[in-house]
Parts: sequence; structure tokens; C-alpha cells
Amino acid sequence: MAETAMTVSKLESKSHDNPDEVRSPAKTRVEIVRLPGYSLARMNMQPGWSWSECVKPVVKTESCQVSHVGYVVSGKITIRMTDGTQKTFEAGSSYTIPPGHDAWVEGNQPFQCIEVLSAEQYAKPA
Repeated sequence: MAETAMTVSKLESKSHDNPDEVRSPAKTRVEIVRLPGYSLARMNMQPGWSWSECVKPVVKTESCQVSHVGYVVSGKITIRMTDGTQKTFEAGSSYTIPPGHDAWVEGNQPFQCIEVLSAEQYAKPA
């Protein structure tokens, strides 16, 4: 698969501890930092979190319609596509998730990830 070349024009760093924007649906904290041409999100979901219970009421869609590319920092999350395909991601995993899914945190540990594609859209009120 061919990769598209991307060019970065400025040396810059920002901390997710001082984000440009925070979104906080139930059991969720999305910390967004904006760099020239890019947005990244550090997402934290608490035990008991599920997309259908915590984010669906905010975005008002039947399933998550956002594409995701990211890296799991800690915890576990299970993704179920609308076609029934299911996969669990855990710490150390990089992932892609297409639109049309539900998700939930597995176990009693919080889930944390860094997302590089969905930051501007995820959990944004409809």
C-alpha cells in the first residue's frame, strides 16, 4: 500500500496536560491539542464506559460514525462493528477503526489512547 507523503512545516510541541479543548461526555475526557495542520486527542474512558451509553446521546447517531487511527496507552477496549465483527485492543496496540461501530471499556481499569485522526470530530455535540 502506497503512503501519502505528509510535510510538517514547523517545529512545535504542546502538552495534553494543557489542551486547547476538552470534551467531557459521561465517563469520558477528550483532551485535544492543535498543532500546525494537525489535531491529536488524548482520550480517557472510565471503567463502565460504552460509546452507546456515554457518547451516543451527545452525537445523536446510532453508531460511531468517526474514523479512528490511534495507539492504546493503557487499559482495554472492545470494538463491535455494525456487521458484528468484534476486536479488543489493549496497551501497546496501534489501531484503525472505520465508521459504524460501538465500543466499551473492558475490566476495571481506565482506558487511555492517543488518536491522530478523529480529534476534531469525536464526541462533538450534534
